[in-house]
Amino acid sequence: MQVVKFGGTSVGKPERMKKIANLVLSMEGKKIVVLSALSGTTNSLVKIGDFLLANKTSEASNEIEALEKHYLEFVKELYESAPYQAIGEELVSRYFSLFRLLAAGKFDDRGYRELLAQGELISTELFYHHCQERKINARLLPALHFMSIDENQEPELEKISERLKPILEAMANTNILITQGYICRNHNNEIDNLKRGGSDYTASLIGAAARAEEIQIWTDIDGMHNNDPRVVKKTLPIAELTFDEASELAYFGAKILHPSTIVPAQKYGVPVRLKNTMDEKAFGTLISERGTSGQFKAIAAKDGITAIKIKSSRMLLAYGFLRQVFEVFEKHKTSIDMISTSEVAVSVTVDDDKHLNEIVNELKDLGSIDIDKNQTIICIVGNMLAEKEGVLKEVFQSLAKIPIRMVSYGGSNNNISLLVETAQKEKALNLLNEGLFGL
Repeated sequence: MQVVKFGGTSVGKPERMKKIANLVLSMEGKKIVVLSALSGTTNSLVKIGDFLLANKTSEASNEIEALEKHYLEFVKELYESAPYQAIGEELVSRYFSLFRLLAAGKFDDRGYRELLAQGELISTELFYHHCQERKINARLLPALHFMSIDENQEPELEKISERLKPILEAMANTNILITQGYICRNHNNEIDNLKRGGSDYTASLIGAAARAEEIQIWTDIDGMHNNDPRVVKKTLPIAELTFDEASELAYFGAKILHPSTIVPAQKYGVPVRLKNTMDEKAFGTLISERGTSGQFKAIAAKDGITAIKIKSSRMLLAYGFLRQVFEVFEKHKTSIDMISTSEVAVSVTVDDDKHLNEIVNELKDLGSIDIDKNQTIICIVGNMLAEKEGVLKEVFQSLAKIPIRMVSYGGSNNNISLLVETAQKEKALNLLNEGLFGL
């Protein structure tokens, strides 16, 4: 069995949805097809929800009408026959009646989460009926019947596996099963989601739960690249990565892959392949336990970083000082990305400054505080970097003209992390591309 996931741009136009059906048909064996909402839909639903929370019902109604018009045009182009045109129009009418019903009542957080789930539900029904029109043997596999998160908003992989197994056994004679990415139920059995980008996560969870042969993530780029193609002109796709290498890249800014995707797949050793819907013959990137040799593999960058330096010559070397620092961040549920220490100071970075003021106020009891905003973490990933000679020399030679605020090296065999000002990011990525890859 294969699990194949298609993102919003892959299903964003009727001709692309038709192409997906052809792609899936060309694959051998049983497939679970995970679909995102049509491109732009989730953004529109967020906008509608925000309007409703702000009691701006007129603006919400206008957004609903515009989105409904888009879907009716989509249906006209997707279906060939009058009966399926009618099915598509009824489907759109049903969902948008729900939107208006939600808008007319008391709208709260629960209603917001239910609203956001509709994008994936619509796209999978549209695709299912397209398959029906073409006499393709396919069935809907509702994610809300098996996908769940606990009270900490973490997926319940074992429970997902337990629920999914009998459903798959009952559908054993169907080769194509269509399900929704992103959506799930929470510990109160309410409709919820895996947060933005969560369709990748869904595919990995299903692949792990079903012990699939492979998980394929189809996007509009031919695999993971060795650098950010948005700011670096000469980049190359990477043929193979280990799970650890891919995890580092995803966490530190490689947009093609959701950071949580690798975890379930790695737990059960299910390979993940990144493919391009615009060029299905391209090899893409295979992520597995195997990987390949080679010193430097790829570079990723994570913006929106804040650096916090706590200086305290009196307390830094005292027993329990670092524990006190970390407890402040734990109290405010703020994760730390990087850390460096000296004899008189400790510096950390965070990518979430929601509670920055409260954190700084509490840290002031431990020493003087300096804050540097608009920072970027540049992550250099490779094979066993911490065990090889001359690695840092190559990196620093490449960045001789770039001021570096922090360095993290040795905590992972696969990663060197550098902190630079965001204004220096583009220059730094291009210098590293030239110095480490000769491009």
